Amino acid sequence: GSLALGIGATTAIFSMFNEVLLRSLPVPHPEELVNLSSPGPKQGSTSCGQAGDCDSVFSYAMFRDLQRVQTVFTNIAAHKSFGANLSAGGQTLSGEGMLVSGSYFGVLGVRPAVGRLISPQDDRAQGQSPVVVLSHAFWQSHFGGRPDVVDQTMIVNGQTMTIVGVAARGFEGTTLGIRPDVFVPITMRGLMEPGFNRFANRQTYWAYLFARLRPGVSPEQASASLNTQYHAIINDVEAPLQKGMSDQTLARFRAKTVVLDRGNRGQSSVDREARGPLMLLLGVTILVLLIACANIANLLLARAAARASEMAIRLSIGASRRQLIGQLLTESLLLAVIGGAAGLLVARWTIDLILWLMPPDIATSMTFQIDGTVLLFAAALTLGTGLLFGLFPALHSTRPDLLPTLKGQAGQPSGARGAARFRASLATAQIALSMALLVAAGLFTRSLMNISRQDLGVQVDQIVTFEISPELSGYTPERSMQLFIKLEADLAAVPGVTGVTASLVPLIAGNNWGTDVAVEGFKSGPDVDANSRFNEIGPGYFRVLGVSLIAGREFTERDAAGSPKVAIVNEAFAKKFHLGRNAVGKRLAYDGRNNALDTEIVGLIPDVKYSDVKDKVPPVFYTPYRRDTTLGDLTFYVRTSLDPEQFLASIRPVVARLDPNLPLDNLRTLPQQVQQNIFLDRFISTLSAAFALLATLLAAIGLYGVLAYTVAQRTREIGLRMALGAAPSRVRGMVLRQVVRMTIVGGVVGLLGAWLLGRAAQAMLYQMQAHDPVVLTASAVVLTIVALAAGFIPAYRASQVDPMLALRYE
Repeated sequence: GSLALGIGATTAIFSMFNEVLLRSLPVPHPEELVNLSSPGPKQGSTSCGQAGDCDSVFSYAMFRDLQRVQTVFTNIAAHKSFGANLSAGGQTLSGEGMLVSGSYFGVLGVRPAVGRLISPQDDRAQGQSPVVVLSHAFWQSHFGGRPDVVDQTMIVNGQTMTIVGVAARGFEGTTLGIRPDVFVPITMRGLMEPGFNRFANRQTYWAYLFARLRPGVSPEQASASLNTQYHAIINDVEAPLQKGMSDQTLARFRAKTVVLDRGNRGQSSVDREARGPLMLLLGVTILVLLIACANIANLLLARAAARASEMAIRLSIGASRRQLIGQLLTESLLLAVIGGAAGLLVARWTIDLILWLMPPDIATSMTFQIDGTVLLFAAALTLGTGLLFGLFPALHSTRPDLLPTLKGQAGQPSGARGAARFRASLATAQIALSMALLVAAGLFTRSLMNISRQDLGVQVDQIVTFEISPELSGYTPERSMQLFIKLEADLAAVPGVTGVTASLVPLIAGNNWGTDVAVEGFKSGPDVDANSRFNEIGPGYFRVLGVSLIAGREFTERDAAGSPKVAIVNEAFAKKFHLGRNAVGKRLAYDGRNNALDTEIVGLIPDVKYSDVKDKVPPVFYTPYRRDTTLGDLTFYVRTSLDPEQFLASIRPVVARLDPNLPLDNLRTLPQQVQQNIFLDRFISTLSAAFALLATLLAAIGLYGVLAYTVAQRTREIGLRMALGAAPSRVRGMVLRQVVRMTIVGGVVGLLGAWLLGRAAQAMLYQMQAHDPVVLTASAVVLTIVALAAGFIPAYRASQVDPMLALRYE
């Protein structure tokens, strides 16, 4: 059982490790793929997402330039994800789409399951190719896998599109964490995302690029050749477009290079963010497995002692030691195989637990499965553990000193003392490993407590939130604004509602929208950081969220299109731009077209969390969303006096009365939103605590087994001591002193291991150090209590030995 738990837990975490960090794209020769990035200054507008950071994105014009001049790749492909409202068969749902260049599928070598895929002929002109390719999963779930789907139409973001084909089974795009339902030509972005018209703008960076190396071309050769052409474009075409750069920044801009990285896993920021936590969890489960192996080794040692005479007789009548070791290792491997088979069930249950702990959108975008690679890992793990826990018992029980064993030596065969020391050493090692794991779990638990105690600046209780994107259903900005205002009023009329408001950027959802600003009294210039986060919000936004203004006023219904431009700023904004507490009445500009200070600051608020619970509050300015004549999506917040989780069911009917085909996204309570924002911290804390408890339980079982066996082996000695007058309490003390010695040694070694583990995990801890004294002390106390509890039963049994029976004990 302990072996099954150890193998199962390790296999489950390796399944995650394989999915996020190891598995290549299901395309021909993925090792030939390379990802392109361009670190360095990017003046203008930059849009990046889950496919990678902002160093990885290029302008569309640069993509076409590189595609035209390169000679080292079969081709270069571009892509960008987008939110998609999909209408098919009278049903509208919210999904994911991927804008792809005509070279995308060709570079990957993906073949269609039905029909054809997007080709270079589909992206020659902007907005002229209303075609769509379905993912295999979407085709199966919404079209029943019918082959006649080709040439049918469906609506994507309000646009009627012709289905030309279906992607191959198993192909889910090139960005881990995003499973596109549809693929659309990249030249259709202006229709998929209404208002976008910057294809020719070289200072708008948004396209992710990858390529396939030509046969015989190494990445180094490709980089040298491509950068020669890239530098010519940068210096001859793009450098003259950069305005307001200092000489130093312009020099860095001219020296930019295209960096080629391995592209066999696609493009994603998930692997970089998850690498540390997954390495840590895999290490933790391996330690749990080692503790389980120690338990089995102790069990086999005890069994070997009982078979010592049998082994001695076999050796004496001519059996070779190699034969006996082979037999015993075979028995160990058989035991390991049984444990490994049961471990696969444990792994499946552990994976289900992991998926249950994850937010729904993350759980549905990942495939943690026991595939061929994971099965091979589990098989190797099973073989390795069988050898690990079986080798010493096999060597020990086949030692060649036969005569003392055959004579018996009063029940103490030769080598018993060495075996006892080894069993005690294994139990001590288990204590040390458990100590390290308990400290690690304590650190992550306390870190999570620190995060949970963070002052968000808003009162999240009793608030329900959701997002709608009418522009993705073909609404014009004017119709969208009418819908938003009507929805605010209809929600306010629902019984139990005490406040309704909305914002463009969802609160504490990981989104960051920023722009450069000009502020009255603040001197800007080349290389001066004048960037601020921003948000567009509804009337009464801060009142609904429970935020009291420091000075000034909130926005009202009168702050709408045609009214004077106004803004509210937070304290961080006032501090960065030297406004102090006298921000109200000052002026700023944020539209980027000129520095005319045309916006009046009418309110100052305390710092409230913007995108992440753990991040320091950035400078933020807020403007009224009702002044935005291009708005196409909005996040709503509804404060209710009822139970928020029950109130969730009241939202959809209100929206459906306005438009039954308008999907709702991210419908949840605001506390659930906050919990999702710190998901990774909760995930690591929960799993590390679970594994630490499992390890401590296994260590306690191992310690109990060692002591119980030791007491049984020393029965005659204990009986003799008691016959000579030793009190039961003294006998109990003798056994418990052994427990204390093992616990002290194991605890000290474990603290050293915990210190090393804590240093490796320091970056994942929030507002605390890896050598936190509270955690170290608590872990030592817990381990001591568990160890003494495990040793008490054998100690009590030892004190109850009958001297007369013990003296006759064989």
